[in-house]
Amino acid sequence: MMILVTGATGNTGSELVAALAQEGQRVRALVRDPQVVTLPPGVQPVTGDLNRPDSLADALIGVRGVFLLPGYADMPGLLAHMRRAGVERVVLLSGGSAALADMSNAISRYMTLSERAVREAGVAWTFLRPRAFMSNALRWLPQLRAGDLVRVPFAGVAAAAIDPADIAAVAARALTGDGHEGRIYELTGPDSLLPADQVAVLAKVLGRDLRCEGLPDEEARAQMEASMPAEYVDAFFSFYADGTLDESQVLPTVREVTGHPPRTFEQWAEAHAEAFR
Repeated sequence: MMILVTGATGNTGSELVAALAQEGQRVRALVRDPQVVTLPPGVQPVTGDLNRPDSLADALIGVRGVFLLPGYADMPGLLAHMRRAGVERVVLLSGGSAALADMSNAISRYMTLSERAVREAGVAWTFLRPRAFMSNALRWLPQLRAGDLVRVPFAGVAAAAIDPADIAAVAARALTGDGHEGRIYELTGPDSLLPADQVAVLAKVLGRDLRCEGLPDEEARAQMEASMPAEYVDAFFSFYADGTLDESQVLPTVREVTGHPPRTFEQWAEAHAEAFR
């Protein structure tokens, strides 16, 4: 079965491409520019715009399974195009906020509508709802280059963050195995950590004397609005300041689906230590 991985150079997509290639699966990676990406041997780079389904004609030839990201302009139209091209199975990377079905929250809305479109597309589907990504710690790189103080928003909010490689491992099982159709997998790491706990782990791994400090909400909002639409900032404040989304619960799903425990934040940090140096 030919599998198309969208978001193939992202945190999860790149891990999934590598995992599928290692298993000997036939993989196409949807990328912006094949000339500037390095893919595992045997993986075919293809281009296309998910907001323009007609641009995917070549990318979808012979494809039966798709790993899909949420939130494109016309998800029903995109999925209808995929089905007409012969796609039989879609694994959607969603999120915990889809369960809220809060149409007043920009993030919950696009997650919920994306899941709805996949459900109604007439293909076999699996939804992955990971909690916070361990790779979000890479956002601290500019601060770590400047010094030993890491200032974070929502410092009092714990999350059972997950390694994107574990999300990819579940996606690989759902794309290539049986028994995953119609399943919603809520995915977490093995521990619920505060940002300060993660910074302490990084300090240990990097051999640095790092400190963590919480940002006042006003300063956090101003920083976030400088890099993302205001409606998304409002969504994050609803989740983490107002407490509408709880990402702290540790769940056994990764082990149940893959047969191995999810990696700890320390394992993730050790695997990516060079990025922080």
